[in-house]
Amino acid sequence: MRMSKQEKKGLVPEQRFPEFRDAGEWQLLNGDNVFDQISNKYHNSDLPILAITQEYGAIPREEINYHVSVTDKSIESYKVVETGDFIISLRSFQGGIEYSNYKGLCSPAYVILRKKIDVSNHFYKQFFKTNIFIQSMNKNIEGIRDGKMVSYKQFSELLLPYPFPNEQQKIADCFTSIDELITTQTQKLEALKTHKKGLMQYLFPAEGETVPRLRFPEFRDKGEWEVCSIEKLVYKEIIFPPKDGNHGNIHPKSSDYVEYGIPFVMANDIKNGNINLEGCSHISKAQADSLQKGFAKEGDVLFTHKGTVGEVAVINKIEFPYLMLTPQVTYYRVIKKESLLNKFLSFSFCSERFKNKLSEVSGGGTRAYIGITEQRKLVVVLPPELEEQQKIADCLSSIDELITAQSQKLKSLMTHKKGLMQQLFPTIDEVNA
Repeated sequence: MRMSKQEKKGLVPEQRFPEFRDAGEWQLLNGDNVFDQISNKYHNSDLPILAITQEYGAIPREEINYHVSVTDKSIESYKVVETGDFIISLRSFQGGIEYSNYKGLCSPAYVILRKKIDVSNHFYKQFFKTNIFIQSMNKNIEGIRDGKMVSYKQFSELLLPYPFPNEQQKIADCFTSIDELITTQTQKLEALKTHKKGLMQYLFPAEGETVPRLRFPEFRDKGEWEVCSIEKLVYKEIIFPPKDGNHGNIHPKSSDYVEYGIPFVMANDIKNGNINLEGCSHISKAQADSLQKGFAKEGDVLFTHKGTVGEVAVINKIEFPYLMLTPQVTYYRVIKKESLLNKFLSFSFCSERFKNKLSEVSGGGTRAYIGITEQRKLVVVLPPELEEQQKIADCLSSIDELITAQSQKLKSLMTHKKGLMQQLFPTIDEVNA
């Protein structure tokens, strides 16, 4: 078995399970000492075609609604992937090497790896997704960022850590248990989102109806909801902005950005009801004040209408006097609070009825767009009493709080796993230095 000279120096992870602290240093083996390249094209084209993804690894296309037309003739040249195989994809320089939990077929463009010595597949499944491995691959292999595939020859020259099999298994089991927790917490998060979506379908009237299918007992005899266009609400001075939409209409240059100042909110800073202020660019308050437009304040409802269409968020308490908005974002401000709650308006923008209308008028894809004129034609449906708006807003807000708490729990687990990866896998470069 070929081993590099660096391997003789050995390496040890920052953290180690107690039973292995005196087990000596890990070895470093070249990639082709651990994995063979597999190119098995013997099949009857009756296996599922796998999509090679960074998020799911290798997974049957139909499970993620991945639709790419392929001819029967081309499938004949596809390679067989066995459960436990690894696949080098075009994006491996970015997201590592993918693992397959499925037997299926993949494009002949991919490189399939299969273990040739006694190693834990799940140990390398974790290692191939670490920043340690990805950085090592990018550093040692030139020319892969221009879309070229990492070849088996290039992979063979990479150095892979090789602890004794029982330590590999211990590390693999540790990460498997964390992955199971992450899966469970992800399922809980998706269940909450599904519950909210289903509840909204019942709490807001469906298309063509003026009464919701589910109504709180105290409002069941309160009559029909009012169908209002955005233009009608503006005309009644219930919401703002005026005719020009009062979205940002500014295009700062990168040289205008400062480290601390007024956040400049773009469409992609708004997602799932939240505004990512930490990820926003900033412009100086002096420059922002001079523009005198696009000022969104606490309580305003933000609505993305270009590129990303239909993301909605309410500006909660902020430490800034206002936020600046890109032309891709419109803000709506409730003027007559005795007639409309801003939180209810934001949930109205997320209702199925409103979203369906959005899809009709905005086109789709990366060029999706809905201008101010079309926005003003959009329709919301309002309960006759403010108390019913409040009841619905409180109900859905409580679910949002659960979703936020669950998202934080999931984020903490993933951060914990990332930190553990840095501790349980040694940095190879330090050994090579």
